[in-house]
Amino acid sequence: MSERFPEYVIQIEQRLRQIAAIVRRKGRQLLDSYGITPPQFDALLILNREGTLTIGDLSNRLYLAYSTTTDLVDRLERAQLVARQRDHQDRRVVRVQLLPAGAELIERVLDARRAYLQRTLQHLEPEEHAQVLRVLDILYTHMEN
Repeated sequence: MSERFPEYVIQIEQRLRQIAAIVRRKGRQLLDSYGITPPQFDALLILNREGTLTIGDLSNRLYLAYSTTTDLVDRLERAQLVARQRDHQDRRVVRVQLLPAGAELIERVLDARRAYLQRTLQHLEPEEHAQVLRVLDILYTHMEN
């Protein structure tokens, strides 16, 4: 046991880090198979959730530099996943909108993630599913605050 932290804290932190690493690795592999990067997928998710945004707003939500976001949008536009459109009130403003192909890609990726999780969870009993969800909900609530 660490002198600064109880053993259970050390073990839980380590397990969460290991799980996060697996999720990142599997997620990158999945996105690679669709030819997009994690930041590009994050942009698609944000546009799907929030609707049409300026590149500046998208940049802020992604925590990326404006120029990096512009390059990211260029690649998504070439892949026909998003489209740029001029603002009707101010022609200087360019907005980015999710195209149907982008929404379909999101669904395919999320379905593949959920299928992987379902395969992983099939080894648990139904009451263990509820138990895992309950503990995750508690952790999420306390970590958010």
